[in-house]
Parts: sequence; C-alpha cells; structure tokens
Amino acid sequence: MPLDRRIFLQSGAAAVVALLHRSGAIASPAADGQAVLGFTGVPASLRDAVVVPPEYEWQLLYPWGTPTGIARQPMPAFAPDGGNSADEQALQAGMHHDGMHFFPLAAPGRALLVMNHEYTDEQLLHSDGVKEWNAQKVRKSLHAMGVSVIEVQWTREGWRQVRPSTYARRVHGRTPIRIAGPAAGTPLMRTAANPAGDEVLGTFANCAMGVTPWGTYLTCEENFHGYFGGPKETAKDMTPAQRRYGTVPGSQWVEYWRFEERFDLSRHPNEAHRFGWVVEIDPFDPTAKPIKRTALGRKRQESATCTLAKDGRVVVYMGDDARFEYIYKFVSHGKVSAGGSAAANGRLLDEGTLFVACFDADGRGRWLELVHGRNGIDAGSGFTDQAEVLIHARLAGDVVGGTRMDRPEWIAVHPQTGEVYVTLTNNSQRGNAGKPAPDAANPRADNLFGGILRWREDDADAGSTSFAWEHFALAGDPAQENSGARYPSGDADIFGSPDGLHFDSGGLLWIQTDMSGQLIGKPPYASLGNNQMLCADPASGRIKRFLTAPNGSEVTGCVVTPDRRTLFVNIQHPGESRDDGNATPNSAWPDGTALGSARPRSATLAIRRRDGGIVGT
Repeated sequence: MPLDRRIFLQSGAAAVVALLHRSGAIASPAADGQAVLGFTGVPASLRDAVVVPPEYEWQLLYPWGTPTGIARQPMPAFAPDGGNSADEQALQAGMHHDGMHFFPLAAPGRALLVMNHEYTDEQLLHSDGVKEWNAQKVRKSLHAMGVSVIEVQWTREGWRQVRPSTYARRVHGRTPIRIAGPAAGTPLMRTAANPAGDEVLGTFANCAMGVTPWGTYLTCEENFHGYFGGPKETAKDMTPAQRRYGTVPGSQWVEYWRFEERFDLSRHPNEAHRFGWVVEIDPFDPTAKPIKRTALGRKRQESATCTLAKDGRVVVYMGDDARFEYIYKFVSHGKVSAGGSAAANGRLLDEGTLFVACFDADGRGRWLELVHGRNGIDAGSGFTDQAEVLIHARLAGDVVGGTRMDRPEWIAVHPQTGEVYVTLTNNSQRGNAGKPAPDAANPRADNLFGGILRWREDDADAGSTSFAWEHFALAGDPAQENSGARYPSGDADIFGSPDGLHFDSGGLLWIQTDMSGQLIGKPPYASLGNNQMLCADPASGRIKRFLTAPNGSEVTGCVVTPDRRTLFVNIQHPGESRDDGNATPNSAWPDGTALGSARPRSATLAIRRRDGGIVGT
C-alpha cells in the first residue's frame, strides 16, 4: 500500500501530523533552528517573472504540452506553434494547471503528482486560434482539460518526471467516467447516448481538489456551464434551474455544440446535469474508472477538502465559486475502514448528508440539511426526490436559507486545531441594485478584494451542525481610503482576491491570489502588483509574501511534500491580459523573454530552500 494511504487511514488529520512527527517524516518549523516565516519577503512586483526569496530556488517541471509519460504510448513533444493534434494533446500536459496533490510511493524519492487542468485558451491551443471551429478543435480542447497523473523522482539535480511510468495517465473531457450516488440513473441524468444515466464522457473545467482519507484524488468541476450552448433563440425555453446554473444557449464560451451534439442544450438538456460534480480518481490504479460522486451535490464545484469527524465519518467541505453562492459540507453516514480498499471506502461518498452553511450575525453559524422532506425541501418547493435536491443543490440552498457568499473558493483545514479556512475571492456586485446587501460574513459592498474567513466546529468535531466563525483577513490595501482592509497583524503583507489555500503539515497556511489579468497593475489594484503567493502563520497572524508571478498569471495548486522540503506550485494562464482570451498575450513565460517570442504556457514549479531546509522558514 502506498505511504499516503497508510498514513491517512490512521485516525484523521491530527493523527496524521502526530504520526509523521513521531516517525521523523516531517519536522516542526523550529526544527533545524529555522524560524517560522524566516525567509526574506518578496516585494509586490509587476515583473514578468517568477520571483522567490533569495534563499530559495525554483525549477520548471511540467509545462503545458509536456508528454505525460504513459507507458507503451507515444510521447509527443510540445509544438511551439500550437500544431499538436487532438490525439497528441491527449498524451500531453493539459492547459491551465490548477489544484494539485503529491502522493508518495513506496520507492524512496518517488511519488505521483496529480493536477487539474481548468480550462483552455483557444487562441493559444490551436495554431490558427479560433478563426474557424471544427470537430478536431473540439476534441483537442476537451483533451486539454481534466487531470494529469505523472510520476516524479528526486535526484541530485532536483525533481524530474519519470517517463515512461506505469502510473501515468490523462483523464480528460472524453474519458469514460462512472456516475454513482443518489442521482445516478435518475431521469435528469439520462441521455440518448446513456439511457441508463450511469456513465458520462469526460470531466472538464477542473479547478480545486481534495484528497480522501483512503488516498484517492478528488477533482472539482467548476465552470462547466461555459461549454454548453445552442441556438440563441432557444434560450427562452430554458428552466429557472438551467438559468441559475448558467446553462443557457447563446451564453457559451466556445462553440462545442456545433460539432459535438451532446453540448447542444436544445437537443440534450440533461447532458449538463452530468457536470458540476466532485470526481474521484485513484492515482495508484490507472485501470480504475473515475467516479462522479453525486451525493456531494452539483454546483460550480470549488474545493472538496476532506477531514474526519470524531467518530470516523468522512467530512467534505466545498465551495461554489460564483457570486452569492454557498459553502457546503457533506458528512458520510458510514465510517472509514482502516483495512478497507479504496473502492470500498469510496462508497462512503455515495451515502451521507449534504449541508449548506448559514453564517449568523452574532459570529455563530449553522449547517442546514439539504434533504428531501426536511426544511421545506419538497414537491411544493420544486423537488420530487433527493436526486433533484443534489442536481439542483443551489436551489435547495435557497429554500433553507443558506448565506449567499462572495465567491467561496478553496477551503483548508488546520492540521492541528481543525479550524477551517475559506477564501472569498471577491464580489463587485455586493450591494448593487437588486443584489444582496452586505452582511456580517460578507461585510463590504462592491467587494473588489475578497478575504479569508474561518470557523471552528463546535466540540472541535467536523461532524457538528453548528460552529463559531470570524474573519481572518479582509484583503486589499489599507492605505486606500475606505478600503475596509483588515489583516490579523500589523506587519502583514497585503494581497487581493485570495483563491488557493493549502495548509502544510506544520500548520503554515499558503495563500494564492487570482486577480483578473485585465485589472492587474491598474487602480485600485496597482499597489498589489502581479498575482502572488504568501505564507501565513495563523498562530501569530503574520503573513509574508513568498512569490510573485509572471504577467497575467494566477498562482494556484499548492502542495508541500511530507518532509516539507519541497513546495510544488502551479502558474496558470501566464500572459492573460483580458478574460476573453482574444488579446495578445502580455507574457512569453516560461519559454521566451520578449513578448511574442513564445506561446506562454501554464506550468508546475518545484520550489526548495537552497540549503535544503524546510519551506516557509
């Protein structure tokens, strides 16, 4: 059994940390005489480069187009002109790397690195951009999203990819995937291509992620709605539920529907119901079919952060990354079995209770059940059964009165205290006419900078139905008049639009930002520079800037190795100067220096202290 599974199956996050400390696999931040956040802080910057503290160095590991290294398969090299075929892209790193995890293998110095590919920039993906759509471009685009599983090895020269590898695989927008849980096989999941409603072709729009206690990977389907379309005149026929999820003909981002029939909402409206889920992938078994776990609810899925309740039940925290959407929690009915297989434990994700969060003004909060027949969720409110509750989880959240949040994204659980942190990225519509007003949990109108909120479950039990909450940080520049920015310490480095979150096993919180490429460097964001990654010590409230990113890019997908000597991080969509993908890239990172000298490529970096010490010190 791989190391990760042996560790996770002990008794929860706190036990994992205790076990690793006892075994010497990790050390505390004070070990080796290294101070917490002792690195030299990086200033805010608009440099078109990756900048890290002088005590650190970074290595380019896995950029878009790199061969995945699948055994007994071709290893097509990246074509700098975008000329790789759809079939070649299916064997290469996808575009726009996002959530990521490191799974140690039994062999010393070897591991699996698993990462999401969130979306495609069609202008860069194809040699002639989007001047003309065709079926092959649709196939290539679908192959450029999803998930990559690669094997990596530590060497004297740093981390390198192992090619070929029996573990390596791509899971993409055309991979057969099983549908499981209460919504599987129900009428809204059935299509002409799959009348049984139990299998779907592909996963895409994969953003944040999670890791189960039994060592499998959870990938989250976020902005799936933009890939479904149809004739604009059919938009009038869409239901309120379809409108709430954004699956409306004429509003699509790409023209898949013209060349792949299942994306035409006017002909196959149920196909969109089969996306927006958490998908479980076993990285150690390339023959295992991925599974969409419908008991966790359908939404613009952001994060699937796992922990354990005191009694051993699995708890999964999730956000819905859209303005005025909700934070969710799933609690399994059964308990994790230490001797159970990944397949056996995985069934825990098919039977449980889904909740939505309500943040009260007094600093208390409640988890409200999303269960058919309870809290007003019944035929009278438009739900015929539990399957419809899960497929239309947003609407169920409306019925029970969840708190409408400012774009809840990544969620992280402190490995020692069990405190839960969530990024609320921003919401420029808060307080606008006809939109929800500020509230205690979302206190700023026209919230341009977002923040980080945290809560403590009652009795320190993730299975509790109530909690206490507070703001950890309200982002922005305090020097700006009426910014409302507030940080947990006076010397905290400032940031905006927090997105990715990751706790390492020592309790340091890594924060990543995602300001829009079209706004970076402009008022009121000018003082914040490019997107960045910071490291926070929740115990002291100190926050220190660790990395600044190339022009137009987002920093995301952070994971620290168990020995805390390497930090893997993803640089997504370098060169993005506008959100529509049609502008000339303002970066050639990582292959070029002058603008236009190379297609910018999302990539995975490995970052280490030059002296081999613990990262974050």
